[in-house]
Amino acid sequence: MKVYKTNEIKNVSLLGGKGSGKTSLAEAILHECGAINRRGTVDAGNTVCDYFPVEKEYGYSVFSTLFYAEAAGKKINFIDCPGSDDFVGNVVTALNVTDAALMLVDGQYGVEVGTQNQYRTVDKIGKPLMLAINKMEAEKTDFDNVLNQLQESYGTKVVPIQFPVTSGPGFKAIVDLLTMKQYNYGPDGGKATVTDIDASVADRAEELKANLLEMAAENDEALMEKFLDTMELTEEETIEGIRKGLLDRSFIPVMCVSGEKEMGIDRMLEIIAQIAPSPCDVAGTPDTDGNEVKPDANGPISLFFFKTTIEPHIGEVSYFKVMSGTLKSGTDLNNMNRGSKERIAQINTVRGNLTRETVDEMTAGDLGATVKLKDVRRGNTLNDKGCEHVYDFIEYPAPKFQRAIRPLNESEIEKLGTILNRMHEEDPTWLIEQSKELKQTIVSGQGEFHLRTLKWRIENNEKLQVEYIEPKIPYRETITKAARADYRHKKQSGGSGQFGEVHLIVEPYREGDPEPDTYKFGNQEFKMNIKDKQEIPMEWGGMLVIYNCIVGGAIDARFIPAIVKGIMDRMEQGPLTGSYARDVRVCIYDGKMHPVDSNEISFRLAARNAFSAAFREANPKVLEPVYDVEILLPSDSMGGVQSDLQGRRGIMMDMSSENGLEKIKAKIPLKEMASYSTALSSITGGRASFSMKFASYELVPADVQAQLLKEYEESKQDED
Repeated sequence: MKVYKTNEIKNVSLLGGKGSGKTSLAEAILHECGAINRRGTVDAGNTVCDYFPVEKEYGYSVFSTLFYAEAAGKKINFIDCPGSDDFVGNVVTALNVTDAALMLVDGQYGVEVGTQNQYRTVDKIGKPLMLAINKMEAEKTDFDNVLNQLQESYGTKVVPIQFPVTSGPGFKAIVDLLTMKQYNYGPDGGKATVTDIDASVADRAEELKANLLEMAAENDEALMEKFLDTMELTEEETIEGIRKGLLDRSFIPVMCVSGEKEMGIDRMLEIIAQIAPSPCDVAGTPDTDGNEVKPDANGPISLFFFKTTIEPHIGEVSYFKVMSGTLKSGTDLNNMNRGSKERIAQINTVRGNLTRETVDEMTAGDLGATVKLKDVRRGNTLNDKGCEHVYDFIEYPAPKFQRAIRPLNESEIEKLGTILNRMHEEDPTWLIEQSKELKQTIVSGQGEFHLRTLKWRIENNEKLQVEYIEPKIPYRETITKAARADYRHKKQSGGSGQFGEVHLIVEPYREGDPEPDTYKFGNQEFKMNIKDKQEIPMEWGGMLVIYNCIVGGAIDARFIPAIVKGIMDRMEQGPLTGSYARDVRVCIYDGKMHPVDSNEISFRLAARNAFSAAFREANPKVLEPVYDVEILLPSDSMGGVQSDLQGRRGIMMDMSSENGLEKIKAKIPLKEMASYSTALSSITGGRASFSMKFASYELVPADVQAQLLKEYEESKQDED
């Protein structure tokens, strides 16, 4: 295979909502390039890009897949990404290592929620975007309607550079506004026959060409001057204007194709080769020190590993981008993250699950893969000697669906942990947490289907039977008024005994409150003489402040740390529900000790019981985590979604429109979000999406608190 220079490489993320036809388009591209003799289908489970068992089982893309095409003297690396929003992590990774995106829009349905979600991701990461309206041959496809939707959603920067002579079942010809020629296809697609534009659409071609030239000229001052003088641009000048518009994201070209019928594929590849930016055209990638790393083929070798997979009959495959330098097979490199050395024994170009072609070298900007590395993980940087770059530029979205997971056979808990960590390596949006607080293994992901896929892989690939259960909620406990208590711990059972007595006052901690002075309980007044103050930030949020107000040597100073430990024991396991406590201020003001029997354990137990008693008298409350939830949905589902939110104790915060869809912002308790992904999909027919982010801890309603206390007492009785 030819070794492509950096300026001859195009890296493109292939995007599109679920069902938009990306996998079929990838098959058409590979067939068009001669990489395969026969196109596979999703139904038959024999496609190049969806080759993992779980993808064949579900009939959906689950993982991103690297493949390449050669067109017009350029190498185009595509990363075919899943369309479901549950697998957005693959999209985020792909966009970060490519230089542009090609997003398919289903010609039958136009701008869908999946389209909007992926557009927002592209927009957030800031990548140039090209659009292709797919399924031009389908019964319901209307090119003009879809184009109008795109322009209404994303503005006048959406500009057609092609249009069909006829869309729908009669689709067989495309008018190309760059060449001002008509590309005609036979019933089996393939290479086009190029002719003059049919008279029936000639006027429309001239009208759209004039708009294209004006929009292209706006991206370059010299081109604009020429256009204003002559009202004309050459094909090369038009392409240059589009390239510049793509780079500053002021121009989104629209093409039309049929992946199913393999029509328009040849011309689409030529256009991508002409207008998509190469790694040379975009800004360099920052390393962790803020240095911009340019894709210089003559620079030091630096590789970023963006993906690892375990593939059938191969084992671990590591995918990388050459950030700098020219990589040659047999090169020894340093792993900057793990402090180890690696030899890149072979360099492979990749076309999905096809036989990987070994090449001798790969230049800066290219994407490739290698196998049998000793100690490389996703996100690692491998460098030549003397090169210090380290990369960490990919930010993944927060999870929005959680389940607790456990093996059916408890003896396999350690094996499950190993498998889960490996799965996280393959998809970093599968998050794994061994929760000390909840005493559960929590797996988090982007949706119910995302976690169902994880379970399928564990059970079918790893032969380990597991179950999901609802995770416990990380409640918090706090107090709302001051209270006093004392406790004497006394134990005598032969020999030395145990004795410790602690008197303390608790009250809510509020930042900025004055230091404690005087308290009054009943007819008794308590004056605080502060000798020492400890401010302890809680790992789980909030604050504990402890004042030593003991006078007259009632308790020796050496026992104060033990008293603090006793209080912390109850902060870690609150008296109401066993949840963490927070935002409490404690004054230790009196007590007693014994010259022989007092010891640390005595005062720890006395403090624990005194704190627990005072806490219960201080009008204690349970707090629950509340999340900011943002929902994107079609307008006809608004009523059902709002009604559902009310049933989840949701509070509506804002409503607005965004690119043709409705947007709801609400605050919802985490307890009510357990099944929200599934419910929202059911209400909207899968046309909505949501994101969630922790907002705050808020008081639970009185009836909910009563139920929580009852459940906790029952669980303690069961344990006894």
